[in-house]
Amino acid sequence: MKTAATVIAYIFHPLLFATYLVLILGWYIPRFLLIPPGAILTFAGFVFVMTFVLPVANLLMFRVFGTLSSLHLPTREERLMPFTLITIIYSVVTLMFYYKVTVNVNFNKVMLITATLVLLATMGTMFIKLSVHSLAICGALGILFPLNKAVEDGTLFHPTVVLLLIAGLVMSSRLYLNAHTPREVLTGALIGFSAGFFGMIILF
Repeated sequence: MKTAATVIAYIFHPLLFATYLVLILGWYIPRFLLIPPGAILTFAGFVFVMTFVLPVANLLMFRVFGTLSSLHLPTREERLMPFTLITIIYSVVTLMFYYKVTVNVNFNKVMLITATLVLLATMGTMFIKLSVHSLAICGALGILFPLNKAVEDGTLFHPTVVLLLIAGLVMSSRLYLNAHTPREVLTGALIGFSAGFFGMIILF
């Protein structure tokens, strides 16, 4: 059971959700991103490098130089410096998409919401060791919920339900592994969903 919970935590790592969102939106409502179907995987790969590989490389650097005791970031204090750096990376990447990489305005808005989620995770960590896993997956749900109403053919219904079930698994895994308290998991979930949902309402 512990192994399964650990695998779930790795597969649905918070830094992977920008990539997952690109895949979900690209496959289920390609007209939203305006990216040709044949280019979705290539584009998702580019997003993966920018939003996962770069931050992880920086975490590894912190670990090598002894700034972090573990890549699991077990304490709130240890999270502040790497979270701040990841916030800067996401902010720079978002600005890059806005001004240097021509995609489309819808993707840019989703990236802005994603960067905001990262910023909120960093700000929240100043006060509580909130569950960033919960924040990330519930943030993705918050983004998908308003889109379900906008897409009249119900295309996003099934992926949204699946993501909702996965959210339950992810939050349960964090509790099972004693990585967070119920309060920390709930706080992350509420912040994530609120930012994703209201971000979509405001920007779209």
